[in-house]
Amino acid sequence: MSHTVRQKEKLIARVRRIRGQMEGIERALDTEAACAEVLRQLASVRGAMNGLTAEVMEDHLRQHVLAAETDAARRDGGEELVEVIRTYMK
Repeated sequence: MSHTVRQKEKLIARVRRIRGQMEGIERALDTEAACAEVLRQLASVRGAMNGLTAEVMEDHLRQHVLAAETDAARRDGGEELVEVIRTYMK
């Protein structure tokens, strides 16, 4: 069972909080809130996304690399993580 399935409810709750933050940004823009307020909200969403990304990456590393049952599975898990990190860093 994948780590994202085991932690499904926790991860979905985090995504829903992020969605709420994004809706707050939309409301702030719609009501012409001060740009400093919008920037603060954007920074909060970015932090929340970074936290969620880090959690899923860490869980992937722990399950698919550190706890992999075979060398081939460990290599595959590591290569998947390298690809994700490259995409994330763009």
